[in-house]
Amino acid sequence: MRRGDGETGRRGDGETRRRGDWETRRKGEAKRNMAKKDRSNNKPEKNKNRQLSTASPRPPVSASPRPPVSASPSPPVSPSPSPALVAVIMGSQSDWETMRHADETLAKFGIDHECRVISAHRSPSLAAEFGSSAEGRGLEVVIAAAGGAAHLAGVLAAHTTLPVLGVPMRSEALNGLDSLLATVQMPGGIPVGTLAIGKPGAVNAALFAVSILANSRPELRKKLHEFREAQEKKIRETTL
Repeated sequence: MRRGDGETGRRGDGETRRRGDWETRRKGEAKRNMAKKDRSNNKPEKNKNRQLSTASPRPPVSASPRPPVSASPSPPVSPSPSPALVAVIMGSQSDWETMRHADETLAKFGIDHECRVISAHRSPSLAAEFGSSAEGRGLEVVIAAAGGAAHLAGVLAAHTTLPVLGVPMRSEALNGLDSLLATVQMPGGIPVGTLAIGKPGAVNAALFAVSILANSRPELRKKLHEFREAQEKKIRETTL
């Protein structure tokens, strides 16, 4: 009986110890699982806190003041040149030595004018184009100078109804007589006001143009009167 009781007691004690060890292991595993769960739950928060703590704060962005926009200065607008009232046309550049006196005379009276080289024979289409468009461009008088077979004034007159004043150029062959006859001998219906040969004709053509323009411009008529008076005064004051 004692032996049986001892064996029973030993078996009971062993079973008790095994159950105790199992309970201890089960509780330990439960604790470890809870600890892992806690760590997994707390890990994002730690990382989040770490990210928040390590991120350098951004400095406040202050709006930079815009520089005042200054209006760029506009270039000065120069007044458009007045349209020419008189055209001084010559058949060759060599005629300029004579026709510059017409240019100077018109300039003294303040007449807006233009000077060009157009040949009736070497540039016939240009001559026709110029004569046809003269009135539309605002011209009121055309002065045409040519030498030899001087057809420039007649050709221009054939393409416009504006007054055309012809100036015969002095020539080598006939000393300007050929130029005079070619300019003055126009057929009836196409008039050309023909002036003297050379420099006197250039000056008078300009004065003739001034007289035509002065009919509708009182200020220009006054200048023309003053010019005539100055001429007379100069003659009166001349002594020999």
